[in-house]
Amino acid sequence: MKIFIVEDEAAIRIELINFLKKYGYSCEYSSNFQNILQEIIEAESDLILLDINLPYMDGFQLCKEIRKQSDIPIIVLTSRDTELDELMSLNLGADDFITKPYNPQILLARIQNNLNRTYEQKNIILIEHNGLTLDLLKGQISYVGKTKKITKNEIGILRLLMINKGNIILRDAIIDELWQSEEFIDENTLNVNIVRLRKTLSEIGLPNYIETRRGMGYSV
Repeated sequence: MKIFIVEDEAAIRIELINFLKKYGYSCEYSSNFQNILQEIIEAESDLILLDINLPYMDGFQLCKEIRKQSDIPIIVLTSRDTELDELMSLNLGADDFITKPYNPQILLARIQNNLNRTYEQKNIILIEHNGLTLDLLKGQISYVGKTKKITKNEIGILRLLMINKGNIILRDAIIDELWQSEEFIDENTLNVNIVRLRKTLSEIGLPNYIETRRGMGYSV
């Protein structure tokens, strides 16, 4: 996935690029803010991180112009932290709003969440990875002829990991994903669901399917 960073402060831009590259994202940017709209559109990135305080055209106007031409997810990342700034950003088409200074892990979770919502194929019924099949319609998993039913929360966790196979999914991103199901999920609830899901996977022959990335999250 490619992220276009619209940030005029070089130090912040470099910090973002270095951080995001650690997690497998490619990044693009431009210091030519006079023609920034054209460069954003031509880059065909998967997501935009957009500051508000910019030369020539502020982030509000830029967000409005981007939205006229593209449905690309836009996360406003700014030091402006009033409710009016957030409201204006969302009304002009931004998908999310984060204030500086930001928590890098929360930013990463928000990026992953917006990418998942935008690009995930909603009509997928079966998801397969490393021999495991997740049947979303039947709410079950199967491996080499063995099948087990799993709970709604376990389905949500496993689906998120499988569609992002090979990538680390942060605990906050998983909690965010399950929050959308209108169920409250806290850290302890997530731990319980992960333990239960691992037990079920072990019962069908996949004891090490979910890998813990200490201090970050999980991957498959």
